[in-house]
Parts: sequence; structure tokens; C-alpha cells
Amino acid sequence: MSEITTVGLDLAKNVLQVHGADARGGVVFRKKLRRSAVLEFFSKLPPCLVAMEACGGAHFWGRELARLGHDIRLIPPAYVKPFVKRQKNDAADAEAICEAAQRPNMRFVPVKSEETQGAAIVFRVRELLIRQRTQAINALRGHLTEYGQVVPQGATNARHLIALVADDESDLPTTARASLKVLTATLAQLDDQIEALDAEITRRAKENEVARRLMTILGSPITDASILICSGGR
Repeated sequence: MSEITTVGLDLAKNVLQVHGADARGGVVFRKKLRRSAVLEFFSKLPPCLVAMEACGGAHFWGRELARLGHDIRLIPPAYVKPFVKRQKNDAADAEAICEAAQRPNMRFVPVKSEETQGAAIVFRVRELLIRQRTQAINALRGHLTEYGQVVPQGATNARHLIALVADDESDLPTTARASLKVLTATLAQLDDQIEALDAEITRRAKENEVARRLMTILGSPITDASILICSGGR
């Protein structure tokens, strides 16, 4: 058997496809692996370059396989697509990943640490909560418009909306007020959660030397500096 130099690993939830190649690009093996067998399989391989698409789960597998001594390369999916030679399937994808990794000018994505991924999740959760807050504000504004209460758009006017619902002397029917108070309570809860996440982002940014330098050099806000670190750092 030829010496394995590069392995393309196509990730999936349960069954993963591997494609091994030698230094000339010749096929050494093609194999399907159940998730539970992946680490055992790679522990028996000599240290080699293992490539994956930079998608969900790639950073986890990258860290695990790096501990076994392999050189991990994550490739943006758009850079793998041109190397798919036949009908798209797991085997073809693994082969395309393997071939793409062997190209001298290929661009790779660094494997993120657990800490960096955890910091990135804070931003994604914050974005989700902000979208939910916007939806709640829009719903509240729309319902109040039906009763002749017109409030300008924008999160800054949310307090006015909440005040209208809380005013027991307003013309809102009791039945409508009870339902709208559910929305105002949701808004208050979302505001508290977003504020807590902002405080966590601020804390992490102040503890990160690179983020502090970015804020000093570029004059960027804490959130912007933290996003740059989470998107590109280890």
C-alpha cells in the first residue's frame, strides 16, 4: 500500500466518509466510518494531513484529530466545490476535499479553540435575542395601531409602547391589555438577557490583549473588536 499523506474527511452526523491519498494524489483507501469509530481509525494512521470543510463540527473534529498528531486543514466549502468531479455524494465530497487540500495555493481556515467558539456563541445568541426583541416590538406596535395608538419605529420607542400598555387609564380593552402585557414582559426579559450578554462581551474583551489593542489602534467599540477576534482568532 502507498504511503498515506492526505486524508479528506467528509463530515456528517452519524456516518463520515474518508478518502486517503498518497503524495501523487493516488487513491489509497475509501471508507465509511460511523461516528464512534472515527478516532480509533485515525489513531491507527501515521501522522498525515487531514482536511475537512469548515462547517458545523469541523472545529471539534479538528481539535480531536490534532491531539492524535495529525496536521489539520479546514477548507471553506466554496473552495472545495470546484473539485467535485462527479455526482455529488459523500464519497465524491471526501475525494474533492482531499484533492483541494493538496493544491499548493489553497486557503485554509484556522481551527478554533473551545474558548474561541464559546465566545462566538455569545454573539450568535445575542443576535438571536435582538431579532426576537425586534419581532416583539413590531408585534406590539402593530397591535396598538389597531387601537389608534401610533408609535414611530425603532427600539428606542419601545418604552413608549410599554407605557401605553401599562397605563390602566388608556382606552385599550382589558382583554387586549392582558395579551399585550405578555409582549411587554417578554421585551423586559429580552432586554435583561441582552444586557447580561453585553456585559459578558465587555468582560471578555477587556481580558483579551488583542481586543484591547484593536480598540486602542482602530478606536473600534468593544463588540466590534470582540467579533474580529472570534471570527478569525484561535
